Parts: sequence; C-alpha cells; structure tokens
Amino acid sequence: MLNLKAILVSVTLTIATVGAFAQTATPRVDQREANQQGRIAQGAASGQLTPKETSRLEKEQARIDKMEAKDKADAKITKHERARLNRMQNRASKDIHAQKHDAEVAR
Repeated sequence: MLNLKAILVSVTLTIATVGAFAQTATPRVDQREANQQGRIAQGAASGQLTPKETSRLEKEQARIDKMEAKDKADAKITKHERARLNRMQNRASKDIHAQKHDAEVAR
C-alpha cells in the first residue's frame, strides 16, 4: 500500500512538472514578444506611430499571444507550431518597422 502511494505521488509530481515546463517552453517567443511590445510602446511615445497604427500592431501581438497559448494548451509545442509562431513574429516585426518608418505621425 505504501509503495502504491509513493508511485501515485511520483506520477503526480511528474505530471505537475511537465505542465509547468509546458508553460515556460517558449522563452525565445516570450522574449521576442516583449521586445516587440517595447518597440510598439517606444513608437507610440515618440509619435512615430499613430493611435490607429498602435492599436493594429497591439492586436497583431495579441493574436500571436493567443496562438501561443493555444499551442501550449496540449502541453507540447511542436516544431511546426514553433515555426508558425516564428513566422507570425517575423511578419509582426516587419509591420512594426514599416509603420514606424512611414510618413504618418501622431498629432
């Protein structure tokens, strides 16, 4: 009986550890997302981004965050999912650059 309890505790701890790891399995994605949020905030503060541009870029970041959460829901980010997140972040980065360097400025 004691052996069965030890096994159950061990399995429970293993599952909890895997679940916790799945939540932090994307440090590059998270860091890149934070960098892009900073670029958007800096552009809004400097006037390089209009409120409309800022809103659109924030929504794009929210879509990436939502997709990441969905991918993490099954406790494993596959190579395909990671590549898709990377492509989404590449597109968002290009969009941020384009909007910050266009002729529109906040008034």
